[in-house]
Amino acid sequence: MNNKKIQKIGRDVIEFEINALKNLKQSINKSFFEIVKCILSCKNGKIIISGVGKSGIIARKWAATFSSTGTPSFFLDASDASHGDLGQITSNDIVILISNSGQSQELKNIIQYTSRNKNIKLIGITSKRDSLLYKNCDKGFLMPKIKEAGLENIVPTSSTTTQLALGDAIAIACMNYKKFTKLDFKKIHPSGSLSLKLKTVEDLMSKGRDLPIVNENTFMQNALKIITNKKLGVLIVKKKNGETTGIITDGDLKRIAQKYNKFHNLKLKDVMKKNPLSIDKDTLAATALGIMNSKKITSLCVHKNKKIKKTIGIIHMHDILESNIN
Repeated sequence: MNNKKIQKIGRDVIEFEINALKNLKQSINKSFFEIVKCILSCKNGKIIISGVGKSGIIARKWAATFSSTGTPSFFLDASDASHGDLGQITSNDIVILISNSGQSQELKNIIQYTSRNKNIKLIGITSKRDSLLYKNCDKGFLMPKIKEAGLENIVPTSSTTTQLALGDAIAIACMNYKKFTKLDFKKIHPSGSLSLKLKTVEDLMSKGRDLPIVNENTFMQNALKIITNKKLGVLIVKKKNGETTGIITDGDLKRIAQKYNKFHNLKLKDVMKKNPLSIDKDTLAATALGIMNSKKITSLCVHKNKKIKKTIGIIHMHDILESNIN
């Protein structure tokens, strides 16, 4: 086996597919827009994606990518469709069929079924303008004519690469139009390392009855009891109207005790740290950790909708570190 020859084959395959993607890029036109528009208009139906062989594998990827980016969809096996699964397609649905030739026998029953129901939209993805699929679809996208990598131009390589890329392009276009954010993404990806990276302050903060909130006129002797009972090592200090005016930590209390002989009679407003840092509840926990490290503090107040003086929670460095976020 020749090392250099094998490497050349690898590079040639990749070059074929790069060229195919460049051709696809040039093919993005009004048809692409019409397909995205059609998918976004699907309010009361489902997005169903199907294909045969390698295109079927790509169709599964389309469905997975669509669903994970805010466009719910599912894959329909073309062979199973002819044995009862056509019943999964109902009025107001959009069916996307992917076929390089547009003539796959297994797709014919799906094409016929959708054409009989005017309330079902068929989107065809094919490279053949004169194919059964393209002639019968409501919206179509003609894939560019490309050459498959490898000998004899017979192995689906460049064609499936472009199909895959087109699906990603449509999914991201829909995602952007819907203003699907990283917070939306997190909701449907609750497991794994990605979910950890997308955890927000709200996911980890202490709130409600756990919040160590005290009035600014509270005496130090009472503050010591509260900070001990709450076990968070910090007190949020507020005025009568509920606005946060300061914060004080157990470390601050120790320093105050060393500084003043009769510190029990002091009020919190006289010794607290005024105007504490506050962070929005939707901020990523990793961002909050970065702020704490840079400011050399261990906790942050949490607010909502730019109401910085209205504390709804408190996030501690330990809460973030225990969640394996760093």
